[in-house]
Amino acid sequence: MLEQTATFKDIVEKDFSTLDLYTTAITRAHGKNHPEVFEVREVFEVMKLKIETEGIKDSNLEPEFAQLRNITNNYYIPEDVCETFEGVYNMLAEADKEYHS
Repeated sequence: MLEQTATFKDIVEKDFSTLDLYTTAITRAHGKNHPEVFEVREVFEVMKLKIETEGIKDSNLEPEFAQLRNITNNYYIPEDVCETFEGVYNMLAEADKEYHS
């Protein structure tokens, strides 16, 4: 049986509440050594607000995803980070991929 891939809507419903918590957590845990996480948090907040006010289908998130790719060096995971940090970048990368598919 073929596995069905998640849609962007599925990812928003599944991951965005976790991302809301985790993007805050990584600013506290890694902000000193990885100041870019503060920008990641800010961009995520903009995305979340756009989705809440405009809806998933009507939100133009391309500027935010472009900004995230730039800030994170295409979601590159540094060697000195925790699983939560890694999870944030992986969830954002998956959301980015599905948004553009």
